[in-house]
Amino acid sequence: MQIKMETNHNRSVYINTAATTVVCPRACVLKRIVVTTTAAGAITVYDHAATATGMPTALLKASIVENSYEFDCKMLNGIVVVTAGASFITVVYEEIQPN
Repeated sequence: MQIKMETNHNRSVYINTAATTVVCPRACVLKRIVVTTTAAGAITVYDHAATATGMPTALLKASIVENSYEFDCKMLNGIVVVTAGASFITVVYEEIQPN
């Protein structure tokens, strides 16, 4: 199940399955990943608009404990997250407004 929510300027996507999820298909800032139960598998983040290709931007190992992992990282193309197991995570990001 994936749920998208908007709160102020930040937006979030909740992921609780092993999946490849397009969190944001455009330039944005990855604010944080909140792991709400010990990760069932690795969590990999890519700077891409649609697929999990290229060099990963971030990797949280399998069995990483519950916590809020701060990134505040500009993603030029978008955010794609791959969850290797049925981990319960929330990805928080902020869209970059075009000038």
